[in-house]
Amino acid sequence: MKTIGIASDHAGFELKQYVKEWLKAQGWDYKDFGTFTTDSCDYPDYAHPLAIAVEAGECYPGIAICGSGEGIGITLNKHQGIRAALCWIPEIAHLARQHNDANILVMSGRFINTETADKIMTEFFNTEFEGGRHQNRIDKIPVK
Repeated sequence: MKTIGIASDHAGFELKQYVKEWLKAQGWDYKDFGTFTTDSCDYPDYAHPLAIAVEAGECYPGIAICGSGEGIGITLNKHQGIRAALCWIPEIAHLARQHNDANILVMSGRFINTETADKIMTEFFNTEFEGGRHQNRIDKIPVK
């Protein structure tokens, strides 16, 4: 596994700190694109560098966190090579990887506790893309 990219805004900062410890416990490297405090900030400032790094192959996969998960996910998905999936239960993380080949896991810092985050990340990292009929759908996502 390559270096995992992570990013958050202020509302996702505390969960991101937990995620970093979780990744370390798995023996995985990560690159933190910020934010680095709980001071109010704008999620696009951190989402765009994460997306660029994942698209360039510098990091894979990514994890992004904001208050609801929606804003940072919307921003990430503006990038043609990104398939960011907002996951709030492990089953969604499984399907996002299996059917959608999601390359960035998005979580809500305000609505997901660490126990649920554990389960979501475990499922996301342990599920392979199924390919087959799903690949055809993935190929149709980018705007050309």
